Amino acid sequence: MKILFLDQSGQLGGAELCLTEIAKPYRDRCLVCLFTDGPFRQALEQEHIPVQILATQPLQVRKDSGWVQGISSLRQLLPLVARVVQLSREFDLIYANTQKALVVGALASLISRRPLVYHLHDILSLEHFSPTNRQLAVTLANRCASRVFATSEAAQAAFIQAGGCPERVEVVYNGFDPTLYQCDRAQTERIKQELGLQSKFLVGHFSRLSPWKGQHVLLKALQYCAEDVTAIFVGDALYGEQAYAQELHSQVAELGLQERARFLGFRYDVVPLMYACDAIAHTSIAPEPFGRVIAEAMLCERPVIAAQAGGAVELIEPGVTGLLVPPEDSETLASAINFCRKQQEWVRAIAQKAKIQASQRFHQNAINRQIAHLLDQIPIHTQSKPKAREHLKEPQSLIPPNPLNKGG
Repeated sequence: MKILFLDQSGQLGGAELCLTEIAKPYRDRCLVCLFTDGPFRQALEQEHIPVQILATQPLQVRKDSGWVQGISSLRQLLPLVARVVQLSREFDLIYANTQKALVVGALASLISRRPLVYHLHDILSLEHFSPTNRQLAVTLANRCASRVFATSEAAQAAFIQAGGCPERVEVVYNGFDPTLYQCDRAQTERIKQELGLQSKFLVGHFSRLSPWKGQHVLLKALQYCAEDVTAIFVGDALYGEQAYAQELHSQVAELGLQERARFLGFRYDVVPLMYACDAIAHTSIAPEPFGRVIAEAMLCERPVIAAQAGGAVELIEPGVTGLLVPPEDSETLASAINFCRKQQEWVRAIAQKAKIQASQRFHQNAINRQIAHLLDQIPIHTQSKPKAREHLKEPQSLIPPNPLNKGG
């Protein structure tokens, strides 16, 4: 099967990291089309995945946009659709990885008569989307998509609640290669030394700086933590959210946390930084579609304290593989951090269990097998399908069964 992948972003977010892993098995028979250039293109090229940039300016539509903004973006949208129609004639299937990609992919699918798959990495609720954009996503998915892959049961439920067709949506969790989440002690100690935090109880927050990601919740929680508790924030502001980054720095000054909060910006050495932490905090104030950082922290054998909403509830079994706290509850978050600081032996035990479970549940091979199975069920009206089956024969014997497979 030859696949034309579409993604609106040139940045490296969770959806883009997920797409990279999905595209790897198809690298000799796929093309990833991005609507803007950026680090994502470079990451794909490093993996020898074919990539093409379709536009020089991002589509001027946001998640909170209404019909007026949508109509005004047609001048940008139509040339993208025309280009995707032209490219899609060389492929069996269009795979839209983001909502803007869904709009372009759906229109191109109608014209080129290529089947469409929509990978839903969002929770389609009014907390995340305007009514217009939510209705548009559901309508296009129902009318144009052969399959919708929801990144969690929470995302699946929100899609159905918004009017999505239940028979069309399947749960496909993010996949990970556990071998990429290994780090030696020397590297961990070197990072702590570079940061000057060897004697601190280090809490890590790994996410872009965004109001709904809730970095301000962790800053407020530091007030109620022991004095040696220090937080590092790994990630930068994207998508016009620089004002929030400034608010966080102001909050640090107001709370007198200059010595207990470090903003490290965007980093590529996420795994060593996670290993350097004594705990990982996940503080989203709205339900998380999946919670990629949670799974990564589990694979790094770090204890996770996460907001109890959305996909996080599916990833963590409270008191067994991590801790859950109410969203936006800084005092309870602080209590959980202080508990981890005092009960480090118990914390190490749950972190070990979490690593074993995450390695099994979210193994990339199992997720790829699930995706291949679901794609094979889609009717393809070209002559390239037999070649796809031949290509998949060799690795299939090495792929373990997916223990989840709830949606497939």
